[in-house]
Amino acid sequence: MAIKLIQYPHRHGNVPLRLATGHFATSHSHLNYYIDMTMTKHRLSEARDAAAELCGKFSTSTVIDTILCLDGTEVIGACMASELTRAGYMNMNAHRTIYVATPEHASGSQLIFRDNTAPMIAGKHVLVLAASVATGYTAQAAVEAIRYYSGIPVGICSIFACVEQCEGFPVISIYSKQDLDGYESYSSRDCPLCRAGVKLDALVNSHGISSF
Repeated sequence: MAIKLIQYPHRHGNVPLRLATGHFATSHSHLNYYIDMTMTKHRLSEARDAAAELCGKFSTSTVIDTILCLDGTEVIGACMASELTRAGYMNMNAHRTIYVATPEHASGSQLIFRDNTAPMIAGKHVLVLAASVATGYTAQAAVEAIRYYSGIPVGICSIFACVEQCEGFPVISIYSKQDLDGYESYSSRDCPLCRAGVKLDALVNSHGISSF
């Protein structure tokens, strides 16, 4: 059965939030909300609005050379790079531009960069961009990868976030769990919905949702 999405009233700029309630499982946790980021990630007009909203939350003194895009946020990342360049944000790379990069996922959730993309990280001030930061595991892996490849992490941002900090950085987001009444994230081994016998409605990840 297809999951029915509702559009949440705009609370932050022009960025909508589409969601469904139920019992959902990710690779890290169980959730009682599914937040659909498809249009925000892939529709240019919404990506631009999200980029403008996020860029407005950074100080112009923040040095950003590279935006590291997680969860398929490359369109938003490109719009952010354009917005930050236009707004005169500082960057230190020789080309005076902002790179938009995506890591490769290896086994064990490890993030790697090939020889052709690693120079976009090494010695660069890197901003992590995610669609959502629920548990913080993926954002943490991104920061660790940046440091491993001799980059300088400067922040973490997302459309939606459950955690306020990750790896010592405040997580800057458009929406937070405080915007959703009763939003909860549970360990798969300590999920009260599972204990109550509530069946899963769907599996979810950064690519979308697969309902049962």
